[in-house]
Amino acid sequence: MRLDKYLKVSRLIKRRTVANEACDAGRVSVGGKVVKASYEVKVGDVIEIQFGQKTLRVEVLQVAETVRKDDASAMYRELP
Repeated sequence: MRLDKYLKVSRLIKRRTVANEACDAGRVSVGGKVVKASYEVKVGDVIEIQFGQKTLRVEVLQVAETVRKDDASAMYRELP
């Protein structure tokens, strides 16, 4: 699954276009490397997203095309 779609489905970022813009601006990295929105997300990837001064690190636990809102947080695990 594409990175921008994963960020939307997992509800880490609200809209896919916003996720796409974040990737284009270089604010999203996987495994320490800045990646494009077309990056294929795999289970075990560590995604870092920069929101201004705050950085969110998550590990991908599951990749699914559609997920209910209540189950979205089960797709990833926050890392310190």
